[in-house]
Amino acid sequence: MEPEITSPANPKIKHVVKLRSCSFRDETGEMIVEGYRECRRALDNGYRPNRLFHCPELYLKDENEPALVEDCRRAGAEIYSCSKAAFLKIAYRERPDGLLATGPHVAIPLSRLDVPENSLVIVTEAIEKPGNLGTILRSADAAGAAAVIVCDRTTDIHNPNVVRASTGTLFSVPVAVATSDEALAWLRARGFRILAATPHAEKLHFETDLTGNVAVAVGAEQYGLTAKWMDGADLRVRIPMLGLADSLNVSAAVTILVFEAARQRIASGLASVPAFEPWHGEGRKDH
Repeated sequence: MEPEITSPANPKIKHVVKLRSCSFRDETGEMIVEGYRECRRALDNGYRPNRLFHCPELYLKDENEPALVEDCRRAGAEIYSCSKAAFLKIAYRERPDGLLATGPHVAIPLSRLDVPENSLVIVTEAIEKPGNLGTILRSADAAGAAAVIVCDRTTDIHNPNVVRASTGTLFSVPVAVATSDEALAWLRARGFRILAATPHAEKLHFETDLTGNVAVAVGAEQYGLTAKWMDGADLRVRIPMLGLADSLNVSAAVTILVFEAARQRIASGLASVPAFEPWHGEGRKDH
C-alpha cells in the first residue's frame, strides 16, 4: 500500500514547494516535472524520477494516469497518493491534472555532449525568459536538432516553466551548459558553421545552405547576440519582415530558422519525414 498524504503541511509537500526556488533546486539537484504529458515524455526518454505525487481526484479520467503511476513505480520512484488539498499545495499549474514528479537535473556539461555528423545544434546566449527557453526546446525537438547549448545562462534550465513550455521535450533533446568561449571552441573543434540572424545581413535565411554541421545562435530578447557571437559567426542571415514589425520573439525566430534547416535536410536526404498518422479523436493529443 503506497503512503497517502492528506495534509498540505506534510514535510514532503513542503519540500516540493521549496523546489520552486532556483537556489533550492541548485542546492538539492532536483527539479519539478508536472503534468501527464511532461511525466510521460520524461519516462519515455529514460528519465528516472525520485518521487511521484498523484491525486486521482484531479485525473482527467482518460485511463492513462494509472499506467503512468505504475511506470514510475517500476522506474524506482517513491509513489505518494495525495488528497486534493495536499496536491493543490504543490501544483504549479492553474489547472493541475493530478500528476507531479520530482527528480534529478538533466542539463550536462558541454564536455559530455556528443552529437553525430551533419548535426543541427541550437545555441542560446543569455536567454532570460523560461518560457522562451522552453519553446526553443520544443522547436529543437520538432525540427530534429541534435542538442541545445545554453551559454551564459540567465534563467534556470530546470525552472518548472521551462519544463511546461517545452511540453516535456526538455527530456528528449540533450541540453548542455557552457560559457560562450567554451561553446565557440567546442563548435570550432567539430567543424560547425555558426549561423547568426541579424536584420543587417544581406542574405535571407532560406538563401543559405543549412545542411551539414550547423549551429543556430540566438541571443537575449532585448539585445540579441553579443559581438562575440556575431564576430564568430560564419553565416549571417536575416528573416524577411514584410510588415511593420522589425523583429520577432526569439523563440519564433529560432523556429523559423531550424525548420528551414529541417526542410533543406529533408530535401537533401539527410533527414526523413515520419509516416503520416491520421488522428481519429481518441486519447490525448500534444498539439
